[in-house]
Amino acid sequence: MRNGLRYTLTVAALLTAAASANAEPRHTYTTMVLEAFATKVECPGIDVVYQDLVQKAQDMQMPDGTTEKVRNAIAYMHTGGKMGQKQDDDLMAEVAVATQAIDMDQRRLGMSNWCEEQKKTLTGFIRPKG
Repeated sequence: MRNGLRYTLTVAALLTAAASANAEPRHTYTTMVLEAFATKVECPGIDVVYQDLVQKAQDMQMPDGTTEKVRNAIAYMHTGGKMGQKQDDDLMAEVAVATQAIDMDQRRLGMSNWCEEQKKTLTGFIRPKG
């Protein structure tokens, strides 16, 4: 079953990345935003700096509004449609693939190790609460 899931994730990631040349940076950005929000939820004492995510999108030359679209897609998917708004199919697929990848990383590393890794990886987007 594990190999089937890995195969499925790999195929989904390749299809998402192949959708367009511009999708790769957005997919990378989508994953980073989801990691930041997951870190806020899963790791004690961490907060997300939304404006820094917006700045990163600008640095990556994402279209205006990308951060809000990604945030809405994540909220929609992770609340079963109770929050956020459904976005285009490509973005929703990017969120699904990123969700599965993060879930695998959390299980592989364990939550405390995953949180420590995210603190290093997401420096500049997350801050201690307080």
